[in-house]
Amino acid sequence: MKIVHVASELFPYVKTGGLADAVGALAGELARQGHQVSVFLPGYRAAVEHADAAGAERILRLKVELGQDYLAGDVRVFSPQPNLRIHLICREEFFDRRGAYGNGERDFEDNADRFIFFCKAVVDTLRLGDFGADIVHAHDWQAALVPLLLREAERRHGLTLALKTVFTVHNIAYQGLFPARVFGRTNLPDELNQMDGLEYYSQVNLLKGGILFSDRVTTVSPRYAREIQTPEFGCGLDGVVQTRAEDLVGLLNGIDTGVWNPATDPLLPARYSAGDLRGKAKCRAELLRRCGLEAGPGVPLFGVVARLTAQKGIDSILANREFFLAHDVRLIVLGTGDRRLEEELRELVREQPRKVFLAAALDEGMSHLIEAGCDFFLMPSAFEPCGLNQMYSQVYGTVPVVTRVGGLADTVTDADQDPAAGTGLVCEPNPASLLDALHRALALFSDAPRHAAVRERGMRRDFSWRTAVAAYERLYQDAL
Repeated sequence: MKIVHVASELFPYVKTGGLADAVGALAGELARQGHQVSVFLPGYRAAVEHADAAGAERILRLKVELGQDYLAGDVRVFSPQPNLRIHLICREEFFDRRGAYGNGERDFEDNADRFIFFCKAVVDTLRLGDFGADIVHAHDWQAALVPLLLREAERRHGLTLALKTVFTVHNIAYQGLFPARVFGRTNLPDELNQMDGLEYYSQVNLLKGGILFSDRVTTVSPRYAREIQTPEFGCGLDGVVQTRAEDLVGLLNGIDTGVWNPATDPLLPARYSAGDLRGKAKCRAELLRRCGLEAGPGVPLFGVVARLTAQKGIDSILANREFFLAHDVRLIVLGTGDRRLEEELRELVREQPRKVFLAAALDEGMSHLIEAGCDFFLMPSAFEPCGLNQMYSQVYGTVPVVTRVGGLADTVTDADQDPAAGTGLVCEPNPASLLDALHRALALFSDAPRHAAVRERGMRRDFSWRTAVAAYERLYQDAL
């Protein structure tokens, strides 16, 4: 098939979260399976630097209509592997910035223009470049206008740009919600600025457009597909999602085993496998050294790699600060985000500098080392569409402690509830239930044979994209 992916992030070129990993791994595996895959990505500064190093060429100079304006942009292309071409939509005014969406404190004020321009430029490139796509697959609010703009361009120009469109909701909490005046920048017919279009409580909701106007809608785990049809998890769009229930499917993400494999991981000081864990002990020692902590083999290490937000359950971890202070354990946190949460974590570090460490940064190498060097990985999310770290943790022999939501519930089996098949510890999304799970983690750690069995079962699970991509291929074929 000829498959086009459109996303605002793509590993290894730009990454703020799991979207980059998921799209990068899916596109790469589809290409390895023999499909002709193109990925469209904004020409961020970091992505352009990668492209320059790869010898990218400029294939188009665009003039994109944005309301009353016509804005110029370039399309640059390079191919990192056979059957895969990366297209960068470049306009320095919009994308030559250090951050993808904001400056660390607030979103960029022109995000609506930036991503409407991006979506329009993608559709113009598909038209001018004669792609003849079978599937155009857009991801999250930043690309959500593509299915609608594509069909509108087909109507205006009397041609076919894609046989079918697919839209994936990676996290329904992020919707691309903008003032009503933004609709004029889309140049779409006025009838689409209604309740059954992009209008949402007198505003414009871009994610809503992707859900309503694509041929198929997916999200990133079976449980999350059910959850987003409820008021509790739908973030105000549950009714919209329900109208597409027949076309909605939850497909579990995989992990890129070329990047996340403890037996081959070049970011680790030592490699290891389920059959030989000696390298994991060396990773633990290096992690402790890098964090300036000391802990013998009988002291459990708890790790966190997350955006510091309420969604990720950081509040629940902080609510259990007494657990980490009262017990001989270590807590290592990597992440940036909410300034309040970051400061509360810093206060915990000041209170117990020998037990708690915070790296307020984005550090890919450190994230691998935490997954490899810790004994338990904390992921007490309030909601989690799919989640990748709980899969990384199992593969790396680090027992995940997760909440019973979304993809976490789909990928982790509680070792106390199912002793024969358990690969982690599952709790409810509240501080009291997390505290119970933390105590169960101590009990598991103190039972060395049982801990080893849980760890080994996790390491032998297959979360690879080879398995996950087959579900996407079936979806595409079924849509066609």
